[in-house]
Amino acid sequence: MEYIYAALLLHKMGKPVNEENLTSVVKATGVSPDEVKVKALASALSEVNIDEALKNAATMAMAPAAPSAPAGGAAPKAEEKPKEDEKKEEEALQGLASLFG
Repeated sequence: MEYIYAALLLHKMGKPVNEENLTSVVKATGVSPDEVKVKALASALSEVNIDEALKNAATMAMAPAAPSAPAGGAAPKAEEKPKEDEKKEEEALQGLASLFG
């Protein structure tokens, strides 16, 4: 994750996001950079419009919440769902138990 932060910092400061700059930023934090990760990130971001990616991420984060009740009628009873979930959980646990004898 520190490599992504380094790339975002470089982008914010108007610096090119390349291997040399990523390595410098990671080294400045006191961490020894992993050259494979630096190369992979620099290569992956070379064809990405970071501004556009950030705008898309921001709009996805602000998506409207789902309605609390179904459009066609009344909301399901709160007591019914946990019982169904408990049955499914029990079945799943029984399946897991059979794996271990």
